[in-house]
Amino acid sequence: MISIAKTCLRGIYSCHWNSDKTRQNRPCCWFSFLSFVSILALSWMYVCFIAFNDHTDVNDLAFEKLKTWVNWYMIVMVISAVLATYCLLLLVFGLLHFVIGEPLNLHWLHKVFLFLGLLTVTIGTAGVCIKWGKEWQTVYMSFQATAPFLHLCAVVALTLISCLVFKSYHKAQTAACKVFIMMTFMFVSAAVFLCPLAICSPCITNNLPPKPSLVGHRGAPMLAPENTMMSFRKSLECGVVAFETDVQLSKDMKPFLMHDYGKNFLQRTTDVKTKFPGRDGDAHTNFTLQELQTLNAGEWFLRTDPLQSVSSLSEEEKREADNQTVPSLSELLLMAKKHNVSLIFDLKNENNSTGFHNSDSYYTTDTIKKSGISPDKIWWLPREHRHNVRNISPGFKQVYNVVTEMNADGGSFLNLKYSSLSAHKISELRGKNVSVNLWVVNERWLFSLLWCSGASSVTTNACHIFKNMSKPDWHLEPNKYMGIWISTDVISLLLMFGLFLWQRKRNRVSRRNRGERGEGRGVLLLQR
Repeated sequence: MISIAKTCLRGIYSCHWNSDKTRQNRPCCWFSFLSFVSILALSWMYVCFIAFNDHTDVNDLAFEKLKTWVNWYMIVMVISAVLATYCLLLLVFGLLHFVIGEPLNLHWLHKVFLFLGLLTVTIGTAGVCIKWGKEWQTVYMSFQATAPFLHLCAVVALTLISCLVFKSYHKAQTAACKVFIMMTFMFVSAAVFLCPLAICSPCITNNLPPKPSLVGHRGAPMLAPENTMMSFRKSLECGVVAFETDVQLSKDMKPFLMHDYGKNFLQRTTDVKTKFPGRDGDAHTNFTLQELQTLNAGEWFLRTDPLQSVSSLSEEEKREADNQTVPSLSELLLMAKKHNVSLIFDLKNENNSTGFHNSDSYYTTDTIKKSGISPDKIWWLPREHRHNVRNISPGFKQVYNVVTEMNADGGSFLNLKYSSLSAHKISELRGKNVSVNLWVVNERWLFSLLWCSGASSVTTNACHIFKNMSKPDWHLEPNKYMGIWISTDVISLLLMFGLFLWQRKRNRVSRRNRGERGEGRGVLLLQR
């Protein structure tokens, strides 16, 4: 059985199914390269999983360039997972070769795949740096959520690897080599054991802040087509305190809801190519509200499944989604007024206005006033004509996306990307009674982290997931965490000490057996 296992390992790693004791050029260098690529591939897969919160940004950007919807981010994730799995399995086989004493003859085909893997990770990293640089801040934030668990994994891995380290130490022929091996291992061990001193997570606290309120990002786009009345109705079922949407003006100066803007603004989420052939590249000023409301704004959702959630809908919900149209702002205001829900929105074309009375702000404000909704339910975010709007409707809650601008205006409401503020800064602002809304938060780990940080509210696509969370995914008091940390390190040290003694005993027995075999051969020679 052992022989079969050795043959399989040898065949997978080197493609030499028979025992091959020939030496390969620089086997240790290739094993080091394999270890390096494995670490990079695993790190890249971690980045992909962490950045999944913003995966729709990648797919939307690709649609803008290619005019065809493909879930590119999922393709990248699958490739990354396959690459990391392949490298890690190859690394495990290499370590097993080392344990059973087989030569590390890495096959040339594996070398080619490793170089391709390194190239893939390099291109992916360069792409993130060039087009998606802010995502590194998300990765940094993720360590606040995952660092305690990564530390535990590192301790377990170090304990397992120590067996190989001690084996190499006892087999070393010179004192200098022994000292180098042990000093390096002790340095790495100290870094792993003491790294919790550098871990600073808001979820390690004695005082857990209240749960953040939920703001429906374009409604509930995982349960219905974005920016449709069905989507906003679904978000009400999540208990959202506000609707978030995007407002544009039609040709007849009527505000309507649509995220995409500019030329081709209708292509992604409507059937404009079918209803208005040749006009799919027109801007918003070329369509009246009546024309916009003849478009189907739901079929694309069922066809493309942009957030991989259509399978969770019932047949009745799918039929309803397939029958959605482009809503007017007036329709949403009536719903918000009826259910006592606030409204926050972007004006997508406000920069194109020449004056306040010709601006999107003017017509939007006029529509809001005519709806009869309570002014304090409007969270006014657009900055271009803020002071004019405040003069006309002083009851609107003014929301800012720049801290200095808020302070200059004497405001107390911020709306920022979730990665814009540190946990300490959020806590500091909340201490000054500043409301902090962070967008767009779709993953449980991120929501949990911002909950621990003290965010007032979050804008989300996943309100149906967060509404049922009664506490963050994890939360520990500092004393409990310290107890877990110290206990883990002590247990690891005791196991390492035991493995060291075991390897030393094995090494002595091995030397004694070699000596006895040598003496036996000597006696036989003398007898002859």
